[in-house]
Amino acid sequence: MSVRVLVVEDHPLFRRGVVALLEGTGDLAVAGTAASGEEAITAAAELRPDVVLMDLQLPGMSGIEATRAV
Repeated sequence: MSVRVLVVEDHPLFRRGVVALLEGTGDLAVAGTAASGEEAITAAAELRPDVVLMDLQLPGMSGIEATRAV
């Protein structure tokens, strides 16, 4: 069984790189992505990932605030 990961990163190029890296492993599956704290909260509620890989410096709501909400 794969560990499902939600990737939260506001920089599109870096987000795509992290997703590609995670998809290259056999034990991890990307459940979804988000570009802001608000999107992360919604995605986590909908997707129910096992792990959230959260950028701490996000525009608007910080990753720390979003992590508390998740």
